[in-house]
Amino acid sequence: MVSLPRVVITGVGLASPNGASLAEFRANLLAGRSGVRRYSIRHVGETLAGVAEFDALRYQSRKEVRRGTRAGSIAIWCAHEALVDAGLAQGRYDSARDTRYAPERIGVFPGITEHGNVETENQIHEVAQYGFDLAFWSHHHNPRTVANNPAGEATLNLGITGPAYCLGGACAAGNLGLIHGVQLLQLGLIDLALGGGVSESIHTFGIFASFKSQGALASHTDPTKASRPFDKSRNGIVVSEGGCLFALERLDDARARGAKIYGEVLGYGVNSDAADFVLPQAKGQAACMRLALSHAGLAPRDIDLINTHATSTPQGDEVEAGAIREVFADCPTTFVNNTKSFIGHAMGAAGALELAGNLPSLDDRVVHPTINVDDLDPACAIQNLVLGEPARVERVDTILNMSFGMLGINSAVVVGRPR
Repeated sequence: MVSLPRVVITGVGLASPNGASLAEFRANLLAGRSGVRRYSIRHVGETLAGVAEFDALRYQSRKEVRRGTRAGSIAIWCAHEALVDAGLAQGRYDSARDTRYAPERIGVFPGITEHGNVETENQIHEVAQYGFDLAFWSHHHNPRTVANNPAGEATLNLGITGPAYCLGGACAAGNLGLIHGVQLLQLGLIDLALGGGVSESIHTFGIFASFKSQGALASHTDPTKASRPFDKSRNGIVVSEGGCLFALERLDDARARGAKIYGEVLGYGVNSDAADFVLPQAKGQAACMRLALSHAGLAPRDIDLINTHATSTPQGDEVEAGAIREVFADCPTTFVNNTKSFIGHAMGAAGALELAGNLPSLDDRVVHPTINVDDLDPACAIQNLVLGEPARVERVDTILNMSFGMLGINSAVVVGRPR
């Protein structure tokens, strides 16, 4: 069997509803601070959402922000911040001066849930003000709505000339972007990858309207308590925006330049339920976890921390809890948490953000809690589910990060200390 190069995470760039850097994000996770707030959007009206705040003008001009998309701005922010964090840039990234890697050997791979909805809704609204006269339709519509837009905007801004495209994987996409970067590094096709996920979902009224019609849109008098995975009173998803891109390098290259290493990507799994448009399946989720464990060469007992996908929907959380109990039935030192309870569901960015929030556990051995679980649903009971307060544990050498999405796609990534 051919031995593939080992791949590590050397930089993290993120924008979330409760932090625009890993340090801020992690501090808020440990402090129990939610980023969900009241939000209003056309046709839907008052609702709740997770809004990512970051300074887009740090890396873009006002003209670039106007011409591009929200997802593009998020991708640009995350790419720059990941490169700075990896020690491959100082301030604004300059492909001619700041990186040790040639621009044509860098790849950009954001996972996305969907793209183009925001722009299309906005354009229809605009021409509606003029009797649907299409002369008022923006000539920027096509480049804004193509599926590779967030990746493409990042390459235009940073001067990266390597492969760049988006991975469409519903809410499993944040893991897919990372996985794809790992694969291309191991094949030797690139030397540096920026992989993860981005989402501009809160800017399309359609996603709120669709979840509402399904009875799957969260409501609560206190926005910070609306996202309640595993709680008896959970009543739906909080839609959020954000992004996270990881700087990924081959271990030998990272060590040669003395890079800081957050963790090694030990394995991953991706599969499909082939069962239903929206309803999750415990069988497929359990199979995906086992695929990731097998690929990493690990047994369930070797996993120290599981980050759950749980979105706060009645059926989804119960199905996932059952899958975890099946795979990790005899794992007394495996701890479990959830990040959506803090930030809501960031769709294509969810998996990447959730992995980022747990990466520091490999160093400090502190597991951030799941918040808003005031009355744990017995059907969602999982051994060592960390609730309310952070838990200091004896060991966190491995993390299993899980993300699942519509049309039955499942993804799981195992990250650990470099062996």
